[in-house]
Amino acid sequence: MTTRGRAATRPEKLIALGLWALAFCALWATESAVGFTRDESFYFHAARDYARWFQQLVHEPGRALTDAAIVRAWDYNHEHPALMKTLFGLSHLLFHDTLGWLRPAAAFRLPAFALAALIPALAFLLGSAVFSRAAGLFAALSFLLVPRQYFNAELACFDMPIAAMWLLVVYAFWRALEDRHWGVLCGVFFGLAVATKHNALFLPFTLAPFALWRAWTSSEGQPVARTALWRVVGLFGAVAVLYALLLVSLGPEGFQRKFFLLSPHTLLFVVLAVGALGLLHVLHATHPTTALALLPLATMATFGPVVFYLHWPYLWHAPVDRTAWYLVFHATHNHYAWFYLGTLMREPPFPWSYVVVKTALTVPTSLFVPMVTGGLVLAARALLGLAARTRAWVTPLTLAEGLVGLHAIAALLIISPPSVPHFGGVKHWLPSMPFLGLLAGVAVCRGCAALVETLRARWPRLPFSAVAAPVFAAVLLPALLALVRVFPYGTSYYSELAGGIPGAASLGMQRQFWSSNVTAVLPWINAHAPRNARLFLHEVTGFAFQDYQREGLLRADLRPAGLGDSDVAAYQYHQEFREHEFALWQAYGTRTPVTGLYLDEAPQVIVYQRP
Repeated sequence: MTTRGRAATRPEKLIALGLWALAFCALWATESAVGFTRDESFYFHAARDYARWFQQLVHEPGRALTDAAIVRAWDYNHEHPALMKTLFGLSHLLFHDTLGWLRPAAAFRLPAFALAALIPALAFLLGSAVFSRAAGLFAALSFLLVPRQYFNAELACFDMPIAAMWLLVVYAFWRALEDRHWGVLCGVFFGLAVATKHNALFLPFTLAPFALWRAWTSSEGQPVARTALWRVVGLFGAVAVLYALLLVSLGPEGFQRKFFLLSPHTLLFVVLAVGALGLLHVLHATHPTTALALLPLATMATFGPVVFYLHWPYLWHAPVDRTAWYLVFHATHNHYAWFYLGTLMREPPFPWSYVVVKTALTVPTSLFVPMVTGGLVLAARALLGLAARTRAWVTPLTLAEGLVGLHAIAALLIISPPSVPHFGGVKHWLPSMPFLGLLAGVAVCRGCAALVETLRARWPRLPFSAVAAPVFAAVLLPALLALVRVFPYGTSYYSELAGGIPGAASLGMQRQFWSSNVTAVLPWINAHAPRNARLFLHEVTGFAFQDYQREGLLRADLRPAGLGDSDVAAYQYHQEFREHEFALWQAYGTRTPVTGLYLDEAPQVIVYQRP
């Protein structure tokens, strides 16, 4: 076990590249079966607008750079940063509009596949260096076998990309402990992560303790290094205090109104960036270990805001006001109704247990058990290592192990407070899942090592791989079978602990969401709906309705309609929308569905046709 961020060997790099290619190809080969989620339909629309702006930028740069043109193109869906939507739009522009190689949806989703495929590759590299190649390989192979994680990886959305970016920033931070270039990259990657989704704003708080601890321990007995450490910390603290004083003296509205290019606010940022990077440049010549520990914090503070501003044209003419609106939007995010253990949750307080219980019920049990085992062993070692009496009982926890352990629970803890909106299945804490996979890999490999030691009493030359291969297969196979069985209806999956999909329905869990399961009944509707029929697709947005027709999955003559005006209706089974089905019975004069999607006899989508 190593504390330092060693570089990957050439074989490890080749394996990581192979894992990336395998994941990318698997996602690309299977995406056509996955329906369009509500969010995805909005992002398709936004991506088209953004791509058209880039076309205007090429042909009419002067007009395109005006605020009016930028707002016209970038105002839609400005509650989210633009990095992924920009990539979706440019990919669609290139691979569908220009080259004609891909279907529209596949062209939009291609960048999401590329980023999601990074997770197995990075998990392997991090696991190989911190624990072992076997543990890293287990984490890499297991990640996309979780049905809900594979489903999210198929979508042109932000949840899997931010999980990849989160892992990339942590990996770069760890590598920066030994390599100055990775310290710079850590800041750039953090900027790209913030440009992906607001979750990344929590990363400085999870990484700063490790950076400060490493700097503190490395500067022990080194007066010059310790003084430089205090200067850097003092600079950050002084800037924070001055910003706070500006906020108090001017008030929130005045602080925002007077934050412009030539203002004390901007001057403080420049002082922080130049001062911190300058101090660390000087320190690197005399005590590089301490400088390397602090460098990621300085580059994240410097490059993060710059990259975030530059990536989003919507901010260029009014960066402070529009960034403030974006932050307030997510700080006051509305709540959606969600069914959990027989309770329809509509508003706070939400149960603290939700995240842990939901994870236990949606991760295949053969993977969840080693995740818990690995996490408990790591936590026990950390606790026993605190007391002098018990410290000799355990192997000391390394900085790298602590880094993995904290990020295995960080995203779970962020979403757990009762005031935070609880919806969307597991997608909001996906950044923790690669790290939980690493802990699972460690637990499985320790079990394999114990088994090898026992078997070597009879077969002294028995290699580790001869035991690990069948054990890995036995642990991963149930997850693979579950993925194949439920695909492409990933939001419906529940694990063995839940009793499968029927057991989860009996427990009173949300059966599915995001409306993508409607693809199961579209073939029947295409075959049986009358010509020019009015169609009600519950929870399917108008954009998604058009996307299904554009992709050839829904007849072009069918017209969207409301529930009462429709001839055919596909009702998505949601507890909060149960009255919709009753309304259909009254409007159609029948309680008998004509078809539907039933997974292990549990209804997911139910279709009614007006007699």
